[in-house]
Amino acid sequence: MISLIIGIIISLIVTFGGTPLLVRLLHERHYGQYIRQDGPQSHLVKRGTPTMGGLIVNLAIVLGWAGSAFYRYLSRGDKPSLSAMLVLFAMLSMGMLGFIDDFTKVRKKQNLGLSVAGKFIGQFILATIYAVLALLLPTKTGFHSAQAGISFVERPIISFEFAGRAVAIILFVLWVNLLMTAWSNAFNLTDGLDGLASGSSMIAFTGYAMIAFWESYHVRGGSHAGHSYAVSDPLDLTIIACCAAVACFGFLWYNTNPASIFMGDTGSLALGGLFAALSIATHTELLAVILGGLFVMETASDVIQVGFFKMTHRRVFKMAPIHHHFELLGWQESKVVVRFWMIELIFVLMALVLFYADWLARSGLAL
Repeated sequence: MISLIIGIIISLIVTFGGTPLLVRLLHERHYGQYIRQDGPQSHLVKRGTPTMGGLIVNLAIVLGWAGSAFYRYLSRGDKPSLSAMLVLFAMLSMGMLGFIDDFTKVRKKQNLGLSVAGKFIGQFILATIYAVLALLLPTKTGFHSAQAGISFVERPIISFEFAGRAVAIILFVLWVNLLMTAWSNAFNLTDGLDGLASGSSMIAFTGYAMIAFWESYHVRGGSHAGHSYAVSDPLDLTIIACCAAVACFGFLWYNTNPASIFMGDTGSLALGGLFAALSIATHTELLAVILGGLFVMETASDVIQVGFFKMTHRRVFKMAPIHHHFELLGWQESKVVVRFWMIELIFVLMALVLFYADWLARSGLAL
């Protein structure tokens, strides 16, 4: 518990203390956001607001976990876990891709960074590297564990080993690519209003912290009664999820309307990659669809808008993603953001109820 508190405190200090310094540095270098002209006109006043705030969020998560790991090494001799480093690799690699996109925008002085194809290629390469590392490293994240497959909570609904090892490896790599690409883009689409992505991410990662903590408390081989989980290093996953939630909380102080800084793709792609990696590491890939329900809703609205327009040349929403639709209906930006936070909170509560119900059912206890 002390290591968890250390991680939380360090992440909070880094975001609260480091964000104003980053804002000043970005102002000096004129690294401001360029606003799309076809969006809500109220957003034009945001032009020039510093972007790439995800740098401080990523740093806070890494330093929070590192401080916690250092304390555990000094006090108990525990070495940093491979599971934690694998999850952090997913976050930092996607964050690096987002940084390239953000930096391209500020250098070109426009709202267009990497091309769609370029971003997808980058996500494919990084997700494939993550998948290969998950297969090679001796953790229970990769397909070689007994829990390999598409899972709701731990137990695979579809096993990747039904057609032999070679096919299983290919399916696992494709599955990881789908998750990484889908979640990083979902978080990216949600980052369209002041505080929307950071506040929603804070809620989502709080949910994952609770799931990972429950798994660590009932880890297989432990002394606690009831069903136990075959998850590698769940305490480390708990600490990372807590640090992510706290980093988003601290960043939200400066990102709330009117924002002093935007997280940019540097933050949104990184947080999406982290969310995907946590779903794989905790074996809750399908439960994550409910846990991150707001992000799914935002992505679905964009897919529906694009698909319907291509078929009929008409629009379902005034603008996609759906948060802009409500803005154009006349809602104040802050009202949209707070109500969307509430929606994400409902999704997280639903996911936690389902997670706990699954544990009760597999423990043979009454609901």
